[in-house]
Amino acid sequence: MTNEKIRLSVGATPGQRVFAAVVGVLFTAFGAVFVLLPVFADRMLSRLTGTGDPFPSYDEARDLPPGLLPPDLDGGPTASALGPARFVGLCGLPVVLLGLYLLLRVLRTAAWLDGTRASVRGALGTRTVDLATADVRGGEVVHRSGDDTVVRVPTLVARDRDTGRRVTVPLQGLGLAALPPYELRALADAITAGRPTEGRDADAHLLAGQLRAMATNPLGL
Repeated sequence: MTNEKIRLSVGATPGQRVFAAVVGVLFTAFGAVFVLLPVFADRMLSRLTGTGDPFPSYDEARDLPPGLLPPDLDGGPTASALGPARFVGLCGLPVVLLGLYLLLRVLRTAAWLDGTRASVRGALGTRTVDLATADVRGGEVVHRSGDDTVVRVPTLVARDRDTGRRVTVPLQGLGLAALPPYELRALADAITAGRPTEGRDADAHLLAGQLRAMATNPLGL
């Protein structure tokens, strides 16, 4: 068992990162334009239709009776009210958030093993679980490609027995059928480090054995 920090080969490939970054930037830019455009359009329409402030300052309207003052100058309820067109721009906020989330998810996603502690970083945070004491099991994540092909990626799911915190480590590397053998063996060693071989821990040793078997046959032949 080694205590060195091992970065696991998970996440998107460089090509996928570039593509996702471009798509995320486009989504964010489009959403931002959609949010800001109604604000400027509302001001322009107000000037064109004459519903805006006809006086540049109060000094030019001070001789008018209070009842004849423009709404922007007499402090009436419409002085600070947003035009209805501005609320349409709020529809662009989900697009902005979606673009930002896509960028963060692709660019930040990573996983590493520090001794027996596995950490998985997502778009908004990082979770860490000690594999030596956690409940571990195998799982899978299903992805659907553009041509409707279903891809099943095996995963290692670890749940902390005390806090219930859970991490999911994909067992498929960047453009590979599985993680490199060295990383698979490191995960197996972390799972079995100091763990009893009986009772509820017996299944964890079986899972570690499967990881070592995957490491001895990286080509899957």
